[in-house]
Amino acid sequence: MKILFTGGGSGGHFYPIIAIAEEVRLIAKKERLIAPQLFFMAPEAYNSSLLFENEITFLPNLAGKLRRYASIKNVFDVVKTIFGVLKALVLVYRLFPDVVVGKGGFGSFPALFAARFWRIPVIIHESDTVPGRTNLWAGKFATRIAVSFPQAATFFPAGRVAYTGNPIRHELLSPLLANRAGFGLEPDTKVIFVIGGSLGSLVLNETILQALPELLQKYEVIHQTGEVHFADMLARSKVLLQDNTFKHRYHPFGYLSTAQVSSAGKLTNLVISRAGSTIFEIAMWGKPSILIPITDSNGNHQRENAYAYAETGATDVLEESNLTVNILKDQIQRVLGNEERVTQMSEHALHFAKTDAAEVIAREILEIALKHEK
Repeated sequence: MKILFTGGGSGGHFYPIIAIAEEVRLIAKKERLIAPQLFFMAPEAYNSSLLFENEITFLPNLAGKLRRYASIKNVFDVVKTIFGVLKALVLVYRLFPDVVVGKGGFGSFPALFAARFWRIPVIIHESDTVPGRTNLWAGKFATRIAVSFPQAATFFPAGRVAYTGNPIRHELLSPLLANRAGFGLEPDTKVIFVIGGSLGSLVLNETILQALPELLQKYEVIHQTGEVHFADMLARSKVLLQDNTFKHRYHPFGYLSTAQVSSAGKLTNLVISRAGSTIFEIAMWGKPSILIPITDSNGNHQRENAYAYAETGATDVLEESNLTVNILKDQIQRVLGNEERVTQMSEHALHFAKTDAAEVIAREILEIALKHEK
């Protein structure tokens, strides 16, 4: 049995693929199926070590990004895509997988095109409330379509789409002893966890920095600044807090490992974050949150996702254009100053979380692959 995964460009595409691959192998082992051969086709490996750990063979291929604005780069990327499609037609024919699993993004287009050309079954997963162009196109011929937000289901044929939630890796789902001492936290002080994404967020970092003197009077702050911004944030926070009695309550990190993020998420009382794929982890932790979507994210996806999640009652959305120190502090107080609201937001978050998404999708992949294999 051969399964080809494809997706492009970001962790939001890559990490759910890893989560699904983990479940595929686990189910195959439990049900004594022949171990499937797994492949990943994309312009970049994204995380070679995770591919290796999960025994996924990387098949590099070209793919171009079609921008929504006029740019000379579009011309070069069209050429890239043409070459990528031609290469994918050859690679997919030689491999002839039993199913192709598309996660969206420009990097998945060549493999999905080849799958359609060679009439290989396709499953796609859409993480955003409004699907990207590649998944919208692939949804017209995909055998099955999985979505992370119920709002996205309306964009696809009703008989082939299912609301599964977003696949999450075992490392994030597995029980973990959250240790306050590991972050240097006080025993009883409430904790705010600030995540600006893997690269950090300059505007979010700046606002948090200016709010620290007042925030630390009541809260501990665990802050993932992004490695690029860490040295600057550390130096400036030391100057800003040098005479502050509560300076020990600020805990900046350039980068947090998966285990550290999971631990911090379980320890926190409130998460302040961008509105990318972290939404699904926040929901899994069952924590209230304040989401600050990137204003210029592709297709405005972060903003759409943030407001879709806010409809559940699990989060507050703060537009980046309104992000000031005073408004952020007021928003934090409105959540953490109301225990009843904290409880309600936590319950809504847990209700939104679907921790079995990877398993549900993996079983569908295996069922289709086994039929095609015959």
